[in-house]
Amino acid sequence: MNTINKSAVQQIATIHSNKRVGAYHQILINVGEMVKSCRPGNFVAISVGGDSSRMILRRAFAISRVSDSSQYGGTMELIVAPHGSGSKWLCVQPEGSELDIVAPLGTSFGIPTEPINALLVGGGYGSAPLFGLADVLKNRGCKVDMLLGASIGTKIYAPMEGKRSVNSLKIYTEDGSMGEKGRVTESLLEIISNRSIDVIYSCGPMGMLRAITELVANTEVIHQCAVEESMACGIGICMTCVLPVRNEDGSTSMLRSCIDGPVMDGSHVQWDLVGRIPEAHQ
Repeated sequence: MNTINKSAVQQIATIHSNKRVGAYHQILINVGEMVKSCRPGNFVAISVGGDSSRMILRRAFAISRVSDSSQYGGTMELIVAPHGSGSKWLCVQPEGSELDIVAPLGTSFGIPTEPINALLVGGGYGSAPLFGLADVLKNRGCKVDMLLGASIGTKIYAPMEGKRSVNSLKIYTEDGSMGEKGRVTESLLEIISNRSIDVIYSCGPMGMLRAITELVANTEVIHQCAVEESMACGIGICMTCVLPVRNEDGSTSMLRSCIDGPVMDGSHVQWDLVGRIPEAHQ
């Protein structure tokens, strides 16, 4: 098992901007020198609710992208869906508010040393970390294609930005209100073959990550996925985000998504055991 990201630090960060984008909030935070240690796939744990809050535990949010060339100094972008009490509180914080954050946390996506053909697959606002990843891959000379999917069109995050960020973008919605009707996995094998895909990077619902893993199981395509297990503490203490992962000897270990992930090799996750306790651990 790994330990907490050695680059992680706690600091007070100021919200530079907070604006509604479709069904989500795009929140830009001034974090200064911290951006130099952030990598695509890392996440941030934020203390939510204010000084009098009963929400003791921090909330984990994927880092969409960072920038150290902005006129505002080092900035971190988050894409937040106002679903739970913590995320709702964060989404109403105005410009200038201060946040208590710990970052960067977790493992990051593996970046190839040579140009490759990469396919990025995102579901809902889970696609947010893939935009920063696309920037890094394109700077390495990779050909980057992207598939975005959601139940309805308003849950597709920033489709126009997606078009600008990658070589090609294809959108799927289950109700057909945007792009093609269906799921992002509909034509996955055909796309892999036609575009000679070497690696898939994915982030989104666990069902989507499992489906991608199963589809590429008999191919040579590597699948790096950022798992979406709920993280109560984000630093490896509470054990609420454990996932069954197969070891080299065939045994299964329960690894913490916040410390050993969130980025994992999809072929190592025991998807059929997710949510269950393997027999050896009962």
